[in-house]
Amino acid sequence: MPSLPPDLVAVLASLPAADLERVLVDLLTPAEVGFVGERWAIVKGLAAGASQRQVVAETGAAIATVSRGAQQLRYGSGGFALALAALAALEAPA
Repeated sequence: MPSLPPDLVAVLASLPAADLERVLVDLLTPAEVGFVGERWAIVKGLAAGASQRQVVAETGAAIATVSRGAQQLRYGSGGFALALAALAALEAPA
């Protein structure tokens, strides 16, 4: 699997959200930005307990894309779990 350049990861991690969004919009094509949003919706749906078919119906994503998201959520590097935990912390009442 290809890896991300460590200096890019460090730079992205250091940026405030608004600046990170600007960098990603410049770095990615409009289609890639859309794919990132779609994949995030897939992972959130699966993590919330929706079936793969429900996620396909809700997102319009291909079943293969949803299946890959499910596989990465279950057997991936743990990045989705970290991101979902961060989202839960952001959404938790203060």
